Amino acid sequence: EKHHPIPDASPVEVLRALMEANNLRQKDLVPIFGSEGIVSEVLHRKRDLNKGHIEKLSKRFHVSPAVFF
Repeated sequence: EKHHPIPDASPVEVLRALMEANNLRQKDLVPIFGSEGIVSEVLHRKRDLNKGHIEKLSKRFHVSPAVFF
C-alpha cells in the first residue's frame, strides 16, 4: 500500500491490480495456482482464493495477506 495504494476492492480486483502493476499475464501466475485453468477460474470469479493461494500471492507481491480478504 505504501507504493501502490489499493482502495477497498474484492480479492480478484486486488489481484488484477497487482498483475497490472507488475505487467503480469495469467500464465505468469501458474506457479502459484498450479495451472492456467485455476488462474482463469479465480480471475473470472468461478473459484475463490484459498489459504495457500493467498500465502503465495502475498509473498510474490510483498503485500499483507489481508489485502485478499
